[in-house]
Amino acid sequence: MKLMTAAKVTNRKHIMPGYNLLRVHAPDIAHRSQPGQFLHVLCSDTLDPLLRRPISIHTADKDKGTVSLLYRVAGRGTARLYDYDQLDVMGPLGNGFTLPPVASKVLVVAGGIGIAPLYFLLQKLSESGSIADVFLGASSAGHLILVEDIHELGHRVQVATDDGSAGHYGRVTDICSPDFISGLDMVFACGPRPMMRALAEIIKEHNVPGQFSLEERMGCGVGACLACACKTRTGRPEEFTYSHVCVDGPVFSASEVVWE
Repeated sequence: MKLMTAAKVTNRKHIMPGYNLLRVHAPDIAHRSQPGQFLHVLCSDTLDPLLRRPISIHTADKDKGTVSLLYRVAGRGTARLYDYDQLDVMGPLGNGFTLPPVASKVLVVAGGIGIAPLYFLLQKLSESGSIADVFLGASSAGHLILVEDIHELGHRVQVATDDGSAGHYGRVTDICSPDFISGLDMVFACGPRPMMRALAEIIKEHNVPGQFSLEERMGCGVGACLACACKTRTGRPEEFTYSHVCVDGPVFSASEVVWE
């Protein structure tokens, strides 16, 4: 199985200031990709920056052999990606989401760029005939991503913004009412850690399982270093261990993560 690929960039688009979408031709990766997995992308043809950057798989088209990456420009590495005609990528890496049975009552919660891996999941849910409720959170209306695209997949969307410029005025977890949460079969989420921690507490109170995709800095991407270690429960009271987000995740059970 080939892990490293030189992928030709076939399309690029500025989604909004600081957010880009790249589509690359990588048939082998497209065939093997699952929602929640990521690619480890080399950001330079020199040693600066040295480390690859983990970018979640936004979509994968097996028929066309393409993979899309939706990402936020967060530093020198990701700032360089947009102008390349070819990307050196490793992947697909990590453990992704497990799709629920058809007809399950599903909630998908995304904060900011956390919608990037969740959109691939929403595509798969639509293909299986499942309709999800989707709660999107952002700092303002101008930072809400893919709202219309998600509507077109047939899912129900509610939004929340920190400044009240669209939807609910406040945090996206504010709209997770107890009556609604208690009737769910599964919650999928990706976003800032405070949002994930708050959501994990909410669903725990109602005994609803969750699959959460963690965002962590990574070094190797294959479990050889400890850059992306996170605390996870062992199953015994008060005991924990360290898991690698790159190989054990990035998707974990919400109840498995030690939220600090």
